[in-house]
Amino acid sequence: MQGTEKPAQWFEEWFNHPFYLEVYRHRNKDEAEQCIQTILSVSELDHKATQSVSVLDIACGAGRHALELARLGYCVTGNDLSPFLLEEARKEAATCNLDLHLTECDMRAINEKSAFDLVVQLFTSFGYFSSNEDDLLVLQKVSAALKSGGWYVLDLINPLHLERTLVARSSRMAGELRVDEKRKVENGRITKTIAITSPSGERLDFTESVRIYSKGEIQGMLEESGFCLSTIVGDYQGNPFEESSSPRMMLFCRKP
Repeated sequence: MQGTEKPAQWFEEWFNHPFYLEVYRHRNKDEAEQCIQTILSVSELDHKATQSVSVLDIACGAGRHALELARLGYCVTGNDLSPFLLEEARKEAATCNLDLHLTECDMRAINEKSAFDLVVQLFTSFGYFSSNEDDLLVLQKVSAALKSGGWYVLDLINPLHLERTLVARSSRMAGELRVDEKRKVENGRITKTIAITSPSGERLDFTESVRIYSKGEIQGMLEESGFCLSTIVGDYQGNPFEESSSPRMMLFCRKP
């Protein structure tokens, strides 16, 4: 019956548009390499033979982190909802002759059971949904997908640092595209509206909206989902988490 389809969520539209990679072209491989090195060091998975470690990268996008893990020799699955970004990851893996398995589904629908030694969810790819219950469901799916003793690394914005450093408006060029961004924290979410103008004058508007979790809130949700919080680092270099000043809140958790 016509008229019964739900409108697309912001992440379904934005992450599947070619402009997404243009706008975020400044997210580079060096940052991804540093992030992965920190994860492997803190978890001590770098002490294990790479082929013996299975990894799931949730919301892998175009595969920056998944490709780095594959390059190091780990058995990697990248999951994302965006066919466009997954195809970009697939092409890069083929170009670099890397073995990378890719799956396409909503993170709430991940159904692997006791399959992975490490699950990573990086660069604020958690909190997309309108309800806390959906976010909790993601954590439960991750717990089910992990082997006993497996690691879950969840990388979030540190809310106190965000409040202090938030830039309400900015404009920049991304290649030939003009990008005008507005940001606000409201109702427990950080929302960014993005206006993209092409050289011909065509304008497209997109929105990003992510729920902000305090350290206490996310720790409670992780514990409710069966995780034991091991440590928190405050940036991709692995420095200790300082609640008042660290830019990131990267939580290292284990499944008993």
